Amino acid sequence: MAAPNKATHQEGLPRSFFTHGNHVWLVLIGLLTLRLVNAFTIHTFFQPDEYFQSLEPAWQIAFGRDSGAWITWEWREQLRSSLHPMLFAAVYRAAARLCDTIQATPGMRAEVLIAAPKVLQACIAAVGDFFTWRLARKVYGLAQPASLAALVLTAISPWQWFCSVRTLSNALETTLTIVALNFWPWTWFERQHPAGPTVKDEASPAGLDIALTAAAIACILRPTNIVIWAIVALTCLYRYGDLHKTTTLSRHALICGSAVLAVSVGVDRTYYGMLTFPPLKFLYFNVVQSLSVFYGANRPDYYFTEGLPLLLTTALPFAAVGIWQAFRPEPARPALQGYEERQSRFVLLITVLVTVMTMTLISHKEVRFIYPLLPILHILAAKPLAAFFNPFPLPASRLRRSLMVLMLSVNICIAAYVSLVHQRGVIDVLHYLRHEQNARLVSSSSLEGSASSVNVTVGFFMPCHSTPWRSHLVYPEIHAWALTCEPPLNVPIQDRASYQDEADLFYAHPTSWIDNNMADRNTVLKVPSIGSRAHYSPAERREWPEYLVFFQILEPVIVKVLEDTSYRECWRGFNTQWHDDRRRQGDVVVWCLRS
Repeated sequence: MAAPNKATHQEGLPRSFFTHGNHVWLVLIGLLTLRLVNAFTIHTFFQPDEYFQSLEPAWQIAFGRDSGAWITWEWREQLRSSLHPMLFAAVYRAAARLCDTIQATPGMRAEVLIAAPKVLQACIAAVGDFFTWRLARKVYGLAQPASLAALVLTAISPWQWFCSVRTLSNALETTLTIVALNFWPWTWFERQHPAGPTVKDEASPAGLDIALTAAAIACILRPTNIVIWAIVALTCLYRYGDLHKTTTLSRHALICGSAVLAVSVGVDRTYYGMLTFPPLKFLYFNVVQSLSVFYGANRPDYYFTEGLPLLLTTALPFAAVGIWQAFRPEPARPALQGYEERQSRFVLLITVLVTVMTMTLISHKEVRFIYPLLPILHILAAKPLAAFFNPFPLPASRLRRSLMVLMLSVNICIAAYVSLVHQRGVIDVLHYLRHEQNARLVSSSSLEGSASSVNVTVGFFMPCHSTPWRSHLVYPEIHAWALTCEPPLNVPIQDRASYQDEADLFYAHPTSWIDNNMADRNTVLKVPSIGSRAHYSPAERREWPEYLVFFQILEPVIVKVLEDTSYRECWRGFNTQWHDDRRRQGDVVVWCLRS
């Protein structure tokens, strides 16, 4: 790593700003404030996993099996580590206890429970930003412009704004990865001639153990993270290793890995009620059985032509230059100025390239699967960015100042659109339904009557997991159902191509599906037809709910099927101008059953 005593003064900013301990804490506080604002200004939907792999199981852990949480097949098949939802379960319990203490109203309690995970995730995101900056300072030097550039890149990144404060396991994985890289003993590996015993060694057991522990947790949460750490460790050992370093690293990895594994097994034993090892089952289902392909397959160049551009947006040109520069680490000459910086950047580069190429071999690809590489890419892009806008952050050239303003403006526009506009209707509709239930609870609190007369019932004619669930509905009194999309777990490989889940069957023939799976429409007709009731077993069909939720693209079908019923449109919310899934196009529409 770049030695701190080689750091140069940056024009316009005193060196003490970068090195003084109080200012370091101010950076952390500033980042935390930024991410809190970020978390509470996200009003859009991204991925179902944000809710169904974290908040839904957390809700069940915190409030019990009768709380209405939707537990998906992955949890029934024990594919996921319970460590991640346990974090949010603790936050839910703390928030619920706070509401009990202050005797919050039902409406206030609901808002607090929705906000609580946002606060925790904002803290996780801020820690990731902070350690991106810390690692950049280790690579480039404390007061180097490139260190500040890395901080600016992570702070203004549209992808970070869009994704870092979402309760995805990928977001926590990203933070754990950059924390581990920050504590990784870079100097110990790169140093050919160790300093004397009076010099503090960055490879102290504490630092190494923190790195390995964070890395192990990341691998438990997302087993594919092991690719990153295999590359980092093997590259460092190949280029700079000897028997002593190999033995030391192996010993500490065994100790830290075993400790994390023991905790993980214990927590999963508590959650699942049996001994199980989710990472192994995850790899078996998604890699060996290729069940992840059921949720989509992408072309081999996806990460290079779409994934990395989406992650980096306006930072892409600078990352490309940084990657090119890092390709040339130069010979092992420790006395050469900047040697440690070049060696560190080379290892980071190899980590990015080999990880992306390895992930390319898996058919099911998503941008968030390479999200843990974004902090590394920001660090690689930082030096070219600082050089282009020299002196950074206030370039002397008027043209380059204008380009900087343009870059910032583009980032702000992208971040605002994806966090405030694109796919917001599927979030807003749950707020509407929750407020409907809250209004009934408030109005019925002074009235006598059965609880069932208060409850909202709702059905979602949407592709599966199109909306959050109990984490936003909150009230267990809301009885809701939605179309499912269970994968072909027990279907032979030769039959999987023709397999259709419930949502597929519905959209293939919506009218027939409604006739075969919903209660007799005569029960909701304005004027019931005598003798038209079909013969069916109520247990095999869904009752017509008070609220039906669907996308605008389905509206002609709903109008045709229910035009003679007591259903009428009662709410409509903008969702998006476009969507790659035709079934999700248009507004979100709610029809209500009116007497």
